Amino acid sequence: MRVRKYPREMLPELKNAEWVDASRRPYVRGTDAFIPVKEGYDADSVLAEKTPYAGRGYQMLGDVAILHGTPPTPEEITGICDWLHPRGIVYISGYTGEKRIPAASLVYGECGEVCHHEAGFVFYLDPLKVMFAMGNREEKTRISGVIRASKKDPPIRCADMFAGIGYFTIPAAVSGATVHAMEINPDSFSYLEKNIAANGVGPMVTPEHGDCRDCLRGVYDHILMGHFDAPAFLSDACAHVRSGSVLHVHTVGEQSEEIARCCAEAGYATEIIPYRVKKYAPGVWHMVHDVMIQ
Repeated sequence: MRVRKYPREMLPELKNAEWVDASRRPYVRGTDAFIPVKEGYDADSVLAEKTPYAGRGYQMLGDVAILHGTPPTPEEITGICDWLHPRGIVYISGYTGEKRIPAASLVYGECGEVCHHEAGFVFYLDPLKVMFAMGNREEKTRISGVIRASKKDPPIRCADMFAGIGYFTIPAAVSGATVHAMEINPDSFSYLEKNIAANGVGPMVTPEHGDCRDCLRGVYDHILMGHFDAPAFLSDACAHVRSGSVLHVHTVGEQSEEIARCCAEAGYATEIIPYRVKKYAPGVWHMVHDVMIQ
């Protein structure tokens, strides 16, 4: 690969330069960046082509690699470092409690706040402190489409009962909803406010720090329930719906019958369409149920 060598911090300002081969990824080593050069332009040197990565799976949040599953071995960490040269590597074994606090450890480099871009949105967070809904990209896009398809004047009113850092709040607001975003974790709430500003949706979102059961007010057209314990909150949500409202209930495994029973106890008939979001465990799916209130 023909490259030019520049300081790493110059990557953003050079990415659109005429000579840059945008079809190839820059190679970063320490503080140096080796940027691919188009044919017909001079290069500083030629790098040997990298062999395909065949190591442990990872996900990227900004410039930090995130690992799940079993604890990583030193060899796996070295393999990821040699391939990605990340600022840091964080191992997350799970999330605990209603505040969804990550059981996380820094296994390489440094972490702190990262800036993550996904589906045209910007999310700031610290992976050691707060949860990010990895793998929910398609569901965020689907919710955006649902909101756009149901636009009305005045804008639809949406509740996000477990807003986190805004991973569903932001797409809903960008798509035209006014969103009442509730979050109980103070660290997540701080990033929720920052991400609302970063995505320019301040006029569309009302953030509120507290237990969503105490924050719900009025009647909503859509209620986002992005927490695996969502069925336990259905009675609270059903106190704020009317015929035509839609609940988006996340669960581990398909739970349409239980959701229908809970809504019936609140006095509502329902039409429920379940969707698979992603694999949660072997043979078990993370599901979301669109619950149309009759």
